[in-house]
Amino acid sequence: MSNIRAKVPGSIMLMGEHSVLFGEKALACAVDKYIHLSLIPCDQRTVTIKSALADYHSDLDSLTAHPDLSFVLAGISQFVDRLPSGFVLQIESEFSHTVGLGSSAAVTAGTVAVLAAYAGLELDNDMLFDQSLRVVHQVQDGRGSGTDLVASIFGSIVSYSVAPRSIHALSGLPDISLYYVGYKTTTPVVLKKIEQLRRSNKAVYDQIYALMGQVTAEAESAVLAQDWTKLGALMNNYQGLMDALGVSDLAISDLVYRLRESENVLGAKISGSGLGDCVLALGADSSLDLPYEQIPVGVSEQGVSLEYF
Repeated sequence: MSNIRAKVPGSIMLMGEHSVLFGEKALACAVDKYIHLSLIPCDQRTVTIKSALADYHSDLDSLTAHPDLSFVLAGISQFVDRLPSGFVLQIESEFSHTVGLGSSAAVTAGTVAVLAAYAGLELDNDMLFDQSLRVVHQVQDGRGSGTDLVASIFGSIVSYSVAPRSIHALSGLPDISLYYVGYKTTTPVVLKKIEQLRRSNKAVYDQIYALMGQVTAEAESAVLAQDWTKLGALMNNYQGLMDALGVSDLAISDLVYRLRESENVLGAKISGSGLGDCVLALGADSSLDLPYEQIPVGVSEQGVSLEYF
């Protein structure tokens, strides 16, 4: 059988962090930083994984756990009974896993895509999303909206709602700038913290989520109208709600307000679950001298793609 290669774009959240888990809309886009996965079949019922995170080897039918490969191994576990034999899986990334960009989602989608192809299954984007989301929920104790998966699988800019599921492609986005604050807190840890805070004041938190949903809906309209000034103002509104939620911190606030000092930046907010990771700015200013790493990104029109070699 042929070798199989997947190319998967990373992703960023434009709007809808956290509130998407409570039925509100989210906006996300695929970015032109990619993860590449190559599956090479072998005759034995063994699995070998080669990646920057770990080198791994196990019997296919009794996979040993590895904390740095949880999404990959969960994906493999869902296909074990349908795979013709073992394989070597090589994973290469154009960006560090310490930087947001939806690396876990991209790896998950790529793993499911190459394994489905190896098993002889034809998955359209909706089926690939369903299978990949099951993997994410398996690893994260049922948590995760799948927003980053949608962006990586479908590509471009997407408007997404969890239930009832709604996926709509949007077009047009001005220059964006992405900065990494230098550290990140994993999404499951952030979500657990917010759950604890919400228990003590559910009514207030429910109102925050509702306001987040309202801002995101307005942001979708602004994107459709290409009203970037309005979108920037809405990004600032959403950042205030992220702060109220409890997921902003000193470094994030420092970066956000430094960016907003530039006349070329229309708005700035957290991109992702918060408590570290990335800040997204609408606009770009090369004259800014900031003590944070800038990550050059653009929108990727292509989602997951497969080739045989």
